[in-house]
Amino acid sequence: MHALLVIDIQNDFCPGGALAVPGGDTIVDGINTIMPGFNAVILTQDWHLASTHPGKTPYDIIDMSYGPQVLWPDHCIQGTDGAAFHARLNTTADLILRKGFRSDLDSYSVFFENDKKTPTGLEGYMWTRGLNQLTLVGLATDFCVNYSAQDAAKLGFEVTVRQDLCRAIDLNGSLAAAQNDMADAGVTLM
Repeated sequence: MHALLVIDIQNDFCPGGALAVPGGDTIVDGINTIMPGFNAVILTQDWHLASTHPGKTPYDIIDMSYGPQVLWPDHCIQGTDGAAFHARLNTTADLILRKGFRSDLDSYSVFFENDKKTPTGLEGYMWTRGLNQLTLVGLATDFCVNYSAQDAAKLGFEVTVRQDLCRAIDLNGSLAAAQNDMADAGVTLM
């Protein structure tokens, strides 16, 4: 069975948002169009707390217990308009998974927190439902989509990323690196 993972189509990742991905809103209608073709639709949502790193500025890199972590500008703060799904996105879904809500542990992947050990619970949900094929769309190609696709492939899912329905931040060549990493992990890039 085939699931569509719609990753982080939220106001703060769209134009005018706190961490806007160029063209982030341009993929919404295309995503809505393909939703009916899947056995399940899963929406993910960054769900952060406000940051507390005195003396640090956005894009600084700090050492966390699990390794280096980029300090992104505050975005997708729980309960704010920035954390809400884009108004045009069809939010009828089998599951909405919220990630990144721990203050001491960020989360890019929809399967594991950034320590690469703490599961989100999505893997068990997928296998229990018999969902072994995944198509990923959303924001941003080079971070949350990338990490999610690689983790899904490592967990044994058949994974496709629809690049036409993703947009990237492309921070210092991060898009090309992500595409290479996903291909090396066995992810099909369309």
